[in-house]
Amino acid sequence: MENSDTVKTCPFDFAEGLEFDPLLRQLMTEAPISRIKMAYGQGEAWLVTRYEDVRTVTTDRRFSRAAVIGRDFPRMTPNPIVQSESINLLDPPQSSRLRRLVAQAFTNPKIEAMRPATQRIVDSLLDTMAEHGSPADLVKHLSNELPMTTICEVLDIPEEDRQELRRCAIAMMAIGSTTKEAAIAAKAHLRGYFQELTVARRADPGDDLISNLATARDGGEVLDEKELAVMAMVLMMTGHDTSTYQLSNISYTLLTHPEQRAKLQARPELLPTALEELLRYIPFRKGVGIPRIATEDVEVGGVLIKANETVHVSYLAANRDAARFDRPDELDVERPPTPHMTFGWGAHHCIGSPLAIMELQVAIGTLLRRFPDLRLAVPAEDVRWNTESIWRYPHELPVAW
Repeated sequence: MENSDTVKTCPFDFAEGLEFDPLLRQLMTEAPISRIKMAYGQGEAWLVTRYEDVRTVTTDRRFSRAAVIGRDFPRMTPNPIVQSESINLLDPPQSSRLRRLVAQAFTNPKIEAMRPATQRIVDSLLDTMAEHGSPADLVKHLSNELPMTTICEVLDIPEEDRQELRRCAIAMMAIGSTTKEAAIAAKAHLRGYFQELTVARRADPGDDLISNLATARDGGEVLDEKELAVMAMVLMMTGHDTSTYQLSNISYTLLTHPEQRAKLQARPELLPTALEELLRYIPFRKGVGIPRIATEDVEVGGVLIKANETVHVSYLAANRDAARFDRPDELDVERPPTPHMTFGWGAHHCIGSPLAIMELQVAIGTLLRRFPDLRLAVPAEDVRWNTESIWRYPHELPVAW
């Protein structure tokens, strides 16, 4: 059994297009379970990169998210993004209660009931892009609009509030040391907004997701006021962030892999499994997210992790593990379905992932159908990428048809 003494400094600031982070690749190869120091937070952490080891850490109850609360844990952002009341910092069985309540809003029938409205939004956005004419910016016309419109309609957030909420969500994800005060202010603003909104919805519920959450029951259990406000805020941020950036990333990836796109256009029935493969393949963020704390000594992959030590997992690395995926660094839209970790794993697998997948199916399917000869309007190397955030995505995606 090993216990590594070498500590690697990991800023996780690599942001060249959607290339895979070479530092992460080195760690995967040389030390799949390694000791790291990060840009912010006290002390060191373990980084776990193999698929099976990540699965162990994310499902073994001896690794606790709740134990992170109150710690200045190693992280990528100056201020922790996550809030202590969030479901993301609960362990089973406490998190199970919240997940059961929230999952009632994301059942297959409820997601399918949202599909026609999502289709109407996509059609309207692409009508506007077609009217604008070629070339056009896909980020402006589709990626920035669809997820925010969809999640705000699902939550019934007034249109006049949406841009300010989006600005706050972006401010919270910044990684530079000069952004800390802005991130703290943005978090406080969002929290206050959702506290007011959720109190109003509980008093006078409608048909929206917040009202559904406010009135959801699991036996005698309901969400309390803090839980409801934080949950609504988390849904708005995650429902907007990942779908926005992945829409751009998936579009870019298909436009720069013409053979794979041609297969998908020739066989539209491949779309659901092709999207799962695209989600696996694309390094959609930098580095790592929220760590866990070992509550006792645990051996993982032949390495002893001691009680009270911090453990980060890399879903990005797990998605490229050659022990799990044949030819992991190749995009193959015909790859047989294999569970990836882009939406997390275990007790913290993203509850809203069915909504994100439905949005992507509607948006990408409609885009390929309506603009069959879509192409980048600039050389791929001229696409301008975000470097300031934990997320990876193009600022603009000029396309022609």
